[in-house]
Amino acid sequence: MKATVLGIVLAGAACGQPADPQPSFDAAEVHIFPRTSGPNLYARNGAVHGGRWEIKTATMVDLIRFAYGFDADKILAGPNWVELDRFDVTAKVPPDTGAETQKLMLQSLLRDRFKLVVKKENRPLPTYALVAGKKPLLKEANGSEQNGCRPETGSPGGGRGVLMTANANGTTTTINFGPDMMLHYMCRDVTMEEFAADMRSMFGASLGTNPVIDDTGIKGKWNFDLRYSLQFFGPVMPNMPERVSFADAVEKQLGLKLEERQVATPVLVIESVNRQPTGNPPGTAEALPPTPMPTEFEVASVKPTDPNTRNGRFQIQPGGRLVSEAMPLRFLVNRAFNTFNNDEVVGLPDSAANERYDITAKMPSGAPAISNADMEALAPMILSLLKDRFKLAYHTEERPVAAYTLVASRPRMKKADPNSRIFCRNMPAPPGAPPGSRLFKCQNVTMALFAERLQNQTPELNWPVVDATGLEGGWDFTVTFSMRQPAMFAGPGRGGDANPAAGVMPEASDPTGGYTIFEAIEKELGLKLEKQKRPMPVIVIDHIEPKPTEN
Repeated sequence: MKATVLGIVLAGAACGQPADPQPSFDAAEVHIFPRTSGPNLYARNGAVHGGRWEIKTATMVDLIRFAYGFDADKILAGPNWVELDRFDVTAKVPPDTGAETQKLMLQSLLRDRFKLVVKKENRPLPTYALVAGKKPLLKEANGSEQNGCRPETGSPGGGRGVLMTANANGTTTTINFGPDMMLHYMCRDVTMEEFAADMRSMFGASLGTNPVIDDTGIKGKWNFDLRYSLQFFGPVMPNMPERVSFADAVEKQLGLKLEERQVATPVLVIESVNRQPTGNPPGTAEALPPTPMPTEFEVASVKPTDPNTRNGRFQIQPGGRLVSEAMPLRFLVNRAFNTFNNDEVVGLPDSAANERYDITAKMPSGAPAISNADMEALAPMILSLLKDRFKLAYHTEERPVAAYTLVASRPRMKKADPNSRIFCRNMPAPPGAPPGSRLFKCQNVTMALFAERLQNQTPELNWPVVDATGLEGGWDFTVTFSMRQPAMFAGPGRGGDANPAAGVMPEASDPTGGYTIFEAIEKELGLKLEKQKRPMPVIVIDHIEPKPTEN
């Protein structure tokens, strides 16, 4: 492919006009992905392997953020499909091409194949400012401790739990949290400017992608602790202690405040882009022969987990090593079929949920690099391991399952501007929302697309949802719901026979408890989710040994 030219990105200047020569791929293939939604559908930006770079199921916004290094929320304007349509890109990259040069090559491809024109601007976007309250509760540092804010880490004790996070170098950091789901950060010898800069990296702070501004006016260095609740989207259990949000902890424990402000922020504005890429040049497929993916590990060790081990991990380390510790057999079977729907795999013994195993496996030498996100590529290798070591046998068939249909009751949604972007996004719940709440925001979506995006929003919606509303066109709306299990809503005054899983709606929720997704869709949107039996393909386990063969 000939080298192309692309305008240098300047503030206020369009990117797309010829300027200095810019590198391009030796060859590149672009295909439109046939689906816009579905389970496990997300952009995958793989590492370059053997001179081949693959980007899979990426929206135009994803491609632009990979090419220009902007966060998705700072890529503005453009036609309505830029967060909807998905593309696969495969490119030939010369040896020793650096990451920045790869970005320039992708910019050239977007200009040549999609006629993309973008420009940089500064626009006001929401961010947070850290300000001082009436009486800051900080202790002046004496300089004797290591500078920075760090979570409490190490081995848990006293009934505590842990959160394990993967680092870029393949190591893990173990963060302790208490039985009340509280995280503990210890900040020592820090300025307020350093604290504000560190805030977004604190696990669970949920402060967006823009830097936090220090507007406290407080000088010097300080010591303090911060304890707040780990925010998660799992079911809210009965008698769970009251949650402490990150913002509340900052205010009540430190005497500081987080204020939302509009701040001029560099953004990338899409001026024009074609929905249909130009055709792949002749000979492209021959220049990019597919790289065969391995279907089994080169070597693997499997052993029962020590009964005293409480915490697990599942991680692909650099160099192609899978480390799976203390994972139940059911989890491993689900990974083998790349599903998060337990109902899709039937016939496993009850013990599969409790029997845990440690696996260390090495992928074949020379195999393409696989990231922790690329479960589709990893699944065949895990399946081969289970067949070999646990004598797994299975077949597929269609069986009636409990699935849901979306119907119209008394719709009360806003008709969308047809030119606005089409998307559905999971977002932080608004301030004051009940514990375990999440907000699902949709813009200019059809009811068919909304039904598709409902799958996997909660454990009850693990099968595709069918649209039977009869509503045409695009709509704007938000749904705020709690991840409480349906059975938890039964009780005095709450409709003891309520059972959303059986198609029966519960009574109105307690104001402090939030709505289930079934209630929220009915009360906030005027729609209903009705349960129906529907044939779906399932994986039937015919045989699996309770113990693996010897290493």
